[in-house]
Amino acid sequence: MTGVAHAPSVDALPSVLPIFPIAGVLLLPGGRLPLNIFEPRYLAMVEDAIAGDHLIGMIQPRDPLAGGDRAPIYATGCAGKITRFESTDDGRYLIMLAGLCRFRVIDELPSTERGYRRVHADFARFAGDIKPGEEAEIDHARLMRALRACCDDDEDQPLEWRAIEHTSGPSLVISLSMMLPFSPSEKQGLLEARDTTERAQMLVTLMEMMAAEGRVGTDDRTIQ
Repeated sequence: MTGVAHAPSVDALPSVLPIFPIAGVLLLPGGRLPLNIFEPRYLAMVEDAIAGDHLIGMIQPRDPLAGGDRAPIYATGCAGKITRFESTDDGRYLIMLAGLCRFRVIDELPSTERGYRRVHADFARFAGDIKPGEEAEIDHARLMRALRACCDDDEDQPLEWRAIEHTSGPSLVISLSMMLPFSPSEKQGLLEARDTTERAQMLVTLMEMMAAEGRVGTDDRTIQ
């Protein structure tokens, strides 16, 4: 069973959410995402979040190459709570986001005076992210075969296989979905999967495709 420990109820989540649009970056409920914040508007967003409910919405732009301050975004993102932050001597923030619940974008509000974007967010349809139902059905043996096929040759970032073997299936699906170098559209597909069972099936298929195409490796962000 997946879910988010110590998460608020869906009804307690805010209707207005600041968003951080980054192509190829995935946050899932139950996952942890470290981020290095340096752009002024997102430094302001982090400061305002820390002063408030600590919540930020991670979401992807529809076109990874699109420029501008209001590039179109996907309709689904994931809200994360800042659980740790550190201010650096050169003015950056190092933060850790804990994934809480996915959301659908109802519409976008005008940007704040401090420059970051906000949306009206609907969490209701993703209540299962916080209070899951049935246990996920995960073919752990096939998942491990696919992972070894696509990542065993990555000498730059060798995986800790002993630890991975002892990680629960749902937690492993979350971590691998976030850390493996899938395309932005593939990451979005993993985000929008109906539940952990469907996400696990999609993940295994993507890893098998990655191995067949000769793509190996993991993302350079540390997922915890």
